[in-house]
Amino acid sequence: MDLTYTPEEEAFRARLREWLAKALPELPARPDPLDWPGRRAYDLGWQRRLYDAGYGSLHWDASPTRRLIFLEETELAGAPYVGANFVGLLHAGPTIAAEGTDEQRARWLPPILKGEAVWCQGFSEPDAGSDLASLRTRAVRDGDHYVITGQKTWTSHAEIADWCELLVRTDPAAPRHRGISWLAMPMDTPGITVRPLRTLAGPAEFAEVFLDEVRVPVANRVGAEHDGWRVTMVTLSFERGTAFVGEVVACRRTLGRLARTARANGRWDDPVLRRRLGRLNAEFTALWRLIQWNVGAAGAAGGVPGAGGSVFKLRYSQARQELYDAAAEVLGAPGALDADQEWTAARLSSLSYTIAAGTSQIQRNIIAERILGLPKGR
Repeated sequence: MDLTYTPEEEAFRARLREWLAKALPELPARPDPLDWPGRRAYDLGWQRRLYDAGYGSLHWDASPTRRLIFLEETELAGAPYVGANFVGLLHAGPTIAAEGTDEQRARWLPPILKGEAVWCQGFSEPDAGSDLASLRTRAVRDGDHYVITGQKTWTSHAEIADWCELLVRTDPAAPRHRGISWLAMPMDTPGITVRPLRTLAGPAEFAEVFLDEVRVPVANRVGAEHDGWRVTMVTLSFERGTAFVGEVVACRRTLGRLARTARANGRWDDPVLRRRLGRLNAEFTALWRLIQWNVGAAGAAGGVPGAGGSVFKLRYSQARQELYDAAAEVLGAPGALDADQEWTAARLSSLSYTIAAGTSQIQRNIIAERILGLPKGR
């Protein structure tokens, strides 16, 4: 597969770099990490700038390669990440673009792209995290509405969200992977209770969501009734296939900073540490090439990433943890144990990556069954 960029794609990169160089100095100061209303306003303000400049729709209304260039260049320039609206821009939006009706795309996509709406993800439940297909939140059809009762957990940014991509069981008698539907739920609907969950790193980025006879229009269903598992696989393919692109670029920048720090504080003289940093450099270079391959494969398949995203997600999750293990070795105990240090917060966050977006065990199952063709376990 050709992993080089065309002259047109390189011209797009050059225009984007020029615009970023002008736009970034004009941004206001970043808000406190614990100020979620402030972070919401900041992140949506940045999205609006992107939209006004013609870059707002690149998360789905562009070739996979242009999306890759966009994510790479914005990270290299130090631009704000998608932040509070990562579910809308990287999960729900691409799913609606791929699976929604014309009316649904016209209704939900423009507010995401213009920085007017935040989405959260209502997938996991207390007894249905890694085993997502065992979810028990029920949606009973009542005329033109579903009446929903149940509980979700680890719901990203639910406390500041306008909409939720919600998985519900619409046919309890069907086999586990059937009888599930994918709904768009307004977060101001009566019957919704949100309880933020504070993370080890400090901010409350997740929440528990309790649903007590919440009424959601049938028109808010994306895909056919009971076909939500297939639609969910589209969502997860975006989550695992392209949502971490910017983070790989960030990890490569972090590794460079670690090498410079090691040279400055004398740790570079340790040959074992040098080999460790060198292996990590090779690891993240290979991961970047894997991203390029996956993006190329997605382009050939109509824009939806395939099972190769699970190969990337499995290895990236471990490599990120190894990166911050190496950071602790370079910085030593004082730097590694200071809770106010940027390194420490990133290390604590890295612990979640082998769980978030599908655990490593789930990724191994997907690779075994869908790529290697191995039989399912009994």
